[in-house]
Amino acid sequence: MIPVSGFEERTVAVLGLGRSGLSAARALREGGASVLVWDDNAGARETAEAEGFECRELARAGGFEGVDWLVVSPGIPHLYPAPNPVIAAAWVAGVPVDNDIGLFFRSLASAGSDWDMYDSPPRVVAVTGSNGKSTTSALIHHILHSTGRDSQLAGNIGRGVLDIDPPGDGGIVVLELSSYQTDLARALTPDVAVFTNLSPDHLDRHGGMGGYFAAKRRLFAEGGPDRCVIGVDEDEGLYLANQLSEAATDDRVIRVSSGTKLGGPGWLVYARKGFLTEWRKGRQVASIDLRSIKGLPGAHNHQNACAAYAACRALGVAPRQIEAAFLSFEGLPHRSQIVAEADGVTFVNDSKATNVDAAVKALQAFKNIRWICGGLMKEGGLSGLAPGLPNVTKAYVIGREAATFALGLPGVEAEICTDMATAVAKARAEAQPGDVVLLAPAAASFDQYDSFEKRGEDFAEKVRAGL
Repeated sequence: MIPVSGFEERTVAVLGLGRSGLSAARALREGGASVLVWDDNAGARETAEAEGFECRELARAGGFEGVDWLVVSPGIPHLYPAPNPVIAAAWVAGVPVDNDIGLFFRSLASAGSDWDMYDSPPRVVAVTGSNGKSTTSALIHHILHSTGRDSQLAGNIGRGVLDIDPPGDGGIVVLELSSYQTDLARALTPDVAVFTNLSPDHLDRHGGMGGYFAAKRRLFAEGGPDRCVIGVDEDEGLYLANQLSEAATDDRVIRVSSGTKLGGPGWLVYARKGFLTEWRKGRQVASIDLRSIKGLPGAHNHQNACAAYAACRALGVAPRQIEAAFLSFEGLPHRSQIVAEADGVTFVNDSKATNVDAAVKALQAFKNIRWICGGLMKEGGLSGLAPGLPNVTKAYVIGREAATFALGLPGVEAEICTDMATAVAKARAEAQPGDVVLLAPAAASFDQYDSFEKRGEDFAEKVRAGL
């Protein structure tokens, strides 16, 4: 645990008692704060009370009396589509609002009281973006661990950020950060910051695309990281890289791309035709063949590989060490995960493809696809799927909006299956050797499942049950 510093003998309220909320409450108490908590869920309050925390209904009159700070869990809206009543009450009371990520950055250095004695001070790598955050973060952690470095993975993946151990001499903390986390944190000071890409997502939460990008941009603008790894395949990435660099030769910014051969005198990492290439100061430094790496299939994973490679190079890891670690990376569950192979048919679980951009990248990674798709559709429609549809042999549509979803797939043979069991059974029965049965929903899961993980687990279970 990293005890939260700066709140000794002060009163801090915590709103939301899920994983990050309870973790923050414990770390605050460990650091000497007096902690009040609240969650609308009675069961969550009972759990907190069993640990000795006092519950207070913060939205009621006088709820913020004596409170110095409010810490909010990331899933709770603080501005759009409407402020949570507790957060609105904190504003009126003049109580600063923060989250566990802000607490982490303001407390990390004080948690390592022996840093002056370290040969190498600990460092933090923070990864954000629309798609690929989890794979990129996990891949960075895997590379560091494989090369003998002390690494911990936390944030939106792995452990809660305040649950990790204070890093030791030369230790590295790898954080995956969502826009919900970067938007509200009052301290953001990573040593290396990574921006993977940007596509429409969570627009209701951020008041549109501009607000969504602004939330991501805070990671780079607030703390001034020593090195920035920026995906430049979208205009927002090009803009961000330009804003952060002082000249074309400024190697504090590493530009990365998948599919585009980058040029110029700066520090560049790109993947093209299955090969990752690093250029620096106008000359090629290294090249890695990504085509045979089973844990990183497709152009979208090649983009993740470029971002992870660049971050690790910024930390001083040698290219051949990174290449060896790539070969042993097995990928993450629900992200282009091969769950079975039978009779020449490959079954792939990409349930994390909850938006159109992620789904089209999955579709472009394979050929002869029996595509299981559908769910709770997001803003923006399905027109962005067009580049991946030529690889689809047939679509098997699930979800409560299955009929509407199928209408958004022009030129694709689509069968309305509604539920996962029917879709898997039909796709398996019709698949031929060389086909890929791919779950890449292009939609959220909440019409039928509690999470994309549950949806992916159901797909894998149905596939394995039929073998």
